[in-house]
Amino acid sequence: MSGVLNTVDQRTNLVGENRLELLLFSLNSRQVFAINVFKVREVIKVPPLTKMPGSHYHITGVASLRGLSVPVIDLRAAIGFPPSRLENPEENLIITEYNRTVQGFLVGQVRNIVNTAWTEIQPPPKTAGRSNYLTAITQIKDGEGTEIVEIIDVEKVLAQIIDYDISISEGILDHDLVNEMVGRNVLIVDDSSTARSQVKGTLSQLGLNIIECRDGLEALNLLKSWCDEGKNVVEDLLLMITDAEMPEMDGYKLTHEVRSDPRMKDLFITLNTSLSGSFNEAMVEKVGCDRFISKFQPDLLVEVAQDRLREVLSK
Repeated sequence: MSGVLNTVDQRTNLVGENRLELLLFSLNSRQVFAINVFKVREVIKVPPLTKMPGSHYHITGVASLRGLSVPVIDLRAAIGFPPSRLENPEENLIITEYNRTVQGFLVGQVRNIVNTAWTEIQPPPKTAGRSNYLTAITQIKDGEGTEIVEIIDVEKVLAQIIDYDISISEGILDHDLVNEMVGRNVLIVDDSSTARSQVKGTLSQLGLNIIECRDGLEALNLLKSWCDEGKNVVEDLLLMITDAEMPEMDGYKLTHEVRSDPRMKDLFITLNTSLSGSFNEAMVEKVGCDRFISKFQPDLLVEVAQDRLREVLSK
């Protein structure tokens, strides 16, 4: 696996084309799991780990990687399986960057990378319940037939370990806008229920009315239905906040489709994603988003909403 991510920079052209690449791995079971390659920094064998007294029980220890202390999360245990065994020779460490933090996930065998389309990625079955740790599922073909691949909701895993505070810092809230905020509509588009809850919890404090969609296609269909009904989407929505990675249609494709429809091309769109900032700033310019926020930053969410409201009131 040492060279499997060497060409990741060459894969950026997949984003914006409604495609993605998944890193497949096991958790010492027959099930196949995956995360998006763009979240992955490297894959290594498990180095010596230092125990951290008092840390969360899913944190196995800390790895020192080129001077950086990286917490190592036992992904098996975090999603409800029995804990991993470090003495297992198939154990690997996937180093990832989510929400501006670097962490390692202890997994079993790391298999390969597959290229697929977001249209092939489906939400998990509703019968799976609300407590599952999947954000999506897909199918891949191998020599023996078709395998189901389960894409892990890493944001949900991290939320049970890291305390994400939705409080708004003192001095951020513009009290001259408080009354104007109440009742205005914001559309949130994100496949992670945890991420939607974080954004909703933040912006609801302003009195904003939050409308939720689970993926880009659902959001696009909703927006088009409003337009077909004669609604002025640009006036009815203060802004839309969308994730980048979502089943069926990603946030870049959603933005492109919105910009291509004269009825809603001026909708204010903010990309709110856990992907790396420098990469997304280029993609924001390419597809035409108005703002970019790396997750999860409540103060910035509030500032974007307030800036947009000031713009609306000035017209």
